[in-house]
Amino acid sequence: MGLVIANNVPSLRAQHSLQRANDGLSRSLERLSTGLKVNRGADGPSTLVISEKQRAQISGLEAAINNAEKGISLIQTAEGALSEISSLLVRIRSLAIDSANSGVNDDDAMAANQAELENAIQTIDRIAENTQFATKKLLNGAGGITGISTNSDVHVLRATTDTVIGNYDVTVTTPAERANVTATTGQTAALANDEVLNINGVDIELVAGLTQSEVIARINDFTSQTGVIADDQGAGGETRLYTEAFGSKAELVVYSNQANAVDSTGFGTSRQEDTGVDIEGTIGGVDADGRGEVMIAREGDVRGLTLSIASDTGANAIQTVSGASIANVSVADNRLHFQVGPNQYQLVSVAIDRVNPEALGLDIEGNLFTRLSQVDVTSGEKAQHALEVIDAAIDDITNTRGELGAFQSYALQSTANNLRVTLENTVNAESVIRDTDFASEIANFTKQQVLVQAGTSVLSSANQSSQLVLSLLG
Repeated sequence: MGLVIANNVPSLRAQHSLQRANDGLSRSLERLSTGLKVNRGADGPSTLVISEKQRAQISGLEAAINNAEKGISLIQTAEGALSEISSLLVRIRSLAIDSANSGVNDDDAMAANQAELENAIQTIDRIAENTQFATKKLLNGAGGITGISTNSDVHVLRATTDTVIGNYDVTVTTPAERANVTATTGQTAALANDEVLNINGVDIELVAGLTQSEVIARINDFTSQTGVIADDQGAGGETRLYTEAFGSKAELVVYSNQANAVDSTGFGTSRQEDTGVDIEGTIGGVDADGRGEVMIAREGDVRGLTLSIASDTGANAIQTVSGASIANVSVADNRLHFQVGPNQYQLVSVAIDRVNPEALGLDIEGNLFTRLSQVDVTSGEKAQHALEVIDAAIDDITNTRGELGAFQSYALQSTANNLRVTLENTVNAESVIRDTDFASEIANFTKQQVLVQAGTSVLSSANQSSQLVLSLLG
């Protein structure tokens, strides 16, 4: 090529090479300063896409691990409260055992045991109602399968994970009845003589001169011992006795040392007795099993749904309310859901059963009490029935603790451990794709520095080459 001065092509080539070397040096500096070899889409479009997706997964994994750890804290809160309830139930059981020793205990000892038992049951109810994680209640059934009745006379004691979500009509075909006896003769005058009325084996001394209302009040003073309530709701205003309990295990035996008369209690010297009746009906069209005033569904969509039917009032107080479609019960799934994965619907769930006293110790056949809230230890016989209910309540709490423990161990802790391993591998994969290899990049940086220095020197020489033309003009 000839010597020219209009166009310095070697200088242009040197500038081009220097520019490329300078761009390479700038990229190398950026990678070394940020620690990333892909800082923008232009650095590697497909690599950037893969890396950003992995970053989203990493963020999700970190959040899921945090979710699992918070879930573990929630379960431990519930389990701690259940542990205290277990301790209270053990104490209640010891009180029932003590009361069962009726050959030694007098009425005062029995009453003291009952007072302590009631206090312990109230404490269990407070724990069930007040145990919270932040503002979320854990043990009152709000975190499980719940049921709501349209009729306050129909109370949902429990629903289980076997119960299908939906709305169910409740029908009572045969109401539960309390054992009841009405005086043969109405008392229309004050007692003419001192009288001893024996109710369920308890002698109640009545002094002459008591009116009917005073007799009724006196009988009711012994309700804690007899399990029997008195009122004046007999068909003709006679004194009526009926048991606190409903169902076939409720028994009432009464007799007096005075013959029937208008100036006596009217129960007479002959032994009168009665036994209650268990409820019969359907829940959602399925025949329910009756336990006193409690209806338990054992099959179909309503399996596990347990209802308590309230007593009627006035003259009908000896039985529960009855009739077709007396209520509609709506069952909802409010179990606790934990997002323990980085992607949509990667959930685990647990239902925490209601542990209030009225939801414990249910479904015991042939027992005087239908649930823990009813237990009474004021007599040896009642204490024997109470023991069975208390043992069932202990089983309920123990099973709930076991279920929560298994959920914590396998669904939360094991999942969290797996998430940590996944996070480690995902971070490693994202690092391989996007992080700067400093050993390699420093070598590249050194090369680019040398190329820039060399390019600068060559450009200087190329710019001076046109001066050779001056030697020809001289």
